[in-house]
Amino acid sequence: MESIQSIKQRFEIIGQDPKLNRALEKAMQVAATDISVLVTGESGVGKESIPKIIHSLSHRKHAKYIAVNCGAIPEGTIDSELFGHEKGAFTGATQTRSGYFEVADGGTIFLDEVGELPLTTQVRLLRVLENGEFLKVGSSQVQKTDVRIVAATNVNMFEAIKKERFREDLYYRLSTVEINIPPLRERQGDIHLLFRKFASDFSQKYKMPTIRLDDNAVSLLIKYRWPGNIRQLRNIAEQVSVLEENRGITAATLHGYLPNNTTSNLPAVVSNSKSESDFSNEREILYKVLFDMKGDLNDLKKLTMELLKNNDSEKVQKDNENLIRKIYGNDDEEDADIEHDTQEDSSINLLHLPEPKQEDTSIIQDSYEDKYHFAEEIQEEETLSLQEKEVELIKKSLERNRGKRKAAATELGISERTLYRKIKQYDL
Repeated sequence: MESIQSIKQRFEIIGQDPKLNRALEKAMQVAATDISVLVTGESGVGKESIPKIIHSLSHRKHAKYIAVNCGAIPEGTIDSELFGHEKGAFTGATQTRSGYFEVADGGTIFLDEVGELPLTTQVRLLRVLENGEFLKVGSSQVQKTDVRIVAATNVNMFEAIKKERFREDLYYRLSTVEINIPPLRERQGDIHLLFRKFASDFSQKYKMPTIRLDDNAVSLLIKYRWPGNIRQLRNIAEQVSVLEENRGITAATLHGYLPNNTTSNLPAVVSNSKSESDFSNEREILYKVLFDMKGDLNDLKKLTMELLKNNDSEKVQKDNENLIRKIYGNDDEEDADIEHDTQEDSSINLLHLPEPKQEDTSIIQDSYEDKYHFAEEIQEEETLSLQEKEVELIKKSLERNRGKRKAAATELGISERTLYRKIKQYDL
């Protein structure tokens, strides 16, 4: 078995951080097996090196190694790319095509950004992991494959599972062994080593003297948080190598190349709590409140019109019991209090209007009709822009919940039946 140092030299891995060494040790230990491996870590930390190490040290090293970026393949074609398709399976399928799992039979497939896979593809992948079987798109013939899968992701998988964007059973299948690559800010002792390596490489590439950092510049380099990790460090080294005529780099010069001039390495207070509603901004929340108010106002208009027309509060209360509960709440204790108060004083009613005098009936009726027309005018003059915003809000909620009406209705604060009616109304 090769040593860690020889692996670093072979795959050009720089650093002596204990967390990095532990990740390489785990990769070397699982390489001889067929265990599925999940590589985790932030974007730019070098996760793609781990599957290469695993493949090169395994008994599959003479077979194919295929790296697939799951986030770069459109959702409509990813099944075809991974599993192949039959001729005529869909528009444009002019001939039968073999997918990556068929081509890499006996080898290794690296699924980068596996957290971006659509749910339908996740089901197919789970079947491959369980028994090595898959179906081509448009085919009913089951095919077998012997492929070792190494996956990588930079997303929080437990958060994705909680939001139903990733299958929990697939996660546990992929993460039989999980290897975490530490971010660059946790490898402060390796930052200057990596910068010197990149500076040396670019000096040879562009045929110019190697840049050198003074002590203050080195200190600044180490204190920076490097949100883009090794990829960002490499880009900074290349920019400085190409653009600076003076090959001695000071802290002031380096400071100009660091985005946002962020040099503090102090911890930040981050709230872990998230609102139940997943609205993208406060404006959408405001629109939701307006829609709720609009619905309550329309209910009150309807109830008021019934009272004005019938002039019988008891009958209106009986006929519109559900509507009254919707407006004033449906709490059992409140209902009990109302019933108790009604029994104590029969003259007090939930909705009580004094009986008009006989001689004033025509005057009051005219007044009621005027109010009725006024209410009708308000309803007709409601702006179209509010309706358009309601349509937009419903569309966004359905997209966020992947078309699941129940989840979208819960997010919007309305019943599933009401959402279905609005979808039909707006032809969504």
